[in-house]
Amino acid sequence: MPHDKACKVAAIDALTLAWPAPELWHLSEWLEVPAGVVAQIQGHKPSATAEKHYRVRPLDLLRVHHERIEAWILEQAGVTFDAKAAPGALRVVAG
Repeated sequence: MPHDKACKVAAIDALTLAWPAPELWHLSEWLEVPAGVVAQIQGHKPSATAEKHYRVRPLDLLRVHHERIEAWILEQAGVTFDAKAAPGALRVVAG
């Protein structure tokens, strides 16, 4: 699994990532992220007719919203994070 590989590279043992779905819903409301976007980020299938047939969201659009949510959460936690520094690299962030 990619998670296990990243933990091995970072020399982190037994790190479990858990993101309760309701928390993402609540936090994304602060940023006014559309509910359908949150559902797609979580991997849910479209439930409404409009979502199934008329709202096609490219991965890049989902990424924009995901990055906004991530940046806001880090800001609220007091964590300084520069997303443009070494993009794609595994980095340690401290608050």
